[in-house]
Amino acid sequence: MHEMSLAEGILQIVQDQAQNSPKVHSVTLSVGELAGVELDSLKFCFDVVTRDSCAEGAALEIETVPGSAFCFDCLAQIPLSRRGDACPRCEGYHLTVVGGDQMKVKYLEID
Repeated sequence: MHEMSLAEGILQIVQDQAQNSPKVHSVTLSVGELAGVELDSLKFCFDVVTRDSCAEGAALEIETVPGSAFCFDCLAQIPLSRRGDACPRCEGYHLTVVGGDQMKVKYLEID
């Protein structure tokens, strides 16, 4: 389950940023629709890896970023909610993802 390693990476970022703070209250993530992350699994894994850490009990808030791609057939940037889907304008498949495929820690609320 790669969500466990993602949660461990998030915890490492949180600990690096909250070095002298005793308590992290919330973590806000920005997760792209095309990032390939199972959000419910990530929330569960975050709860597991934060036990006995400064982020134990912290709320995990997730902001979803819509996916988008450039279609080489109709030369347009289009919304894309799933990799492998056709262009909604021309039904072509010559697409390259241009957004919504990343995940990042956006905000931390700490003491």
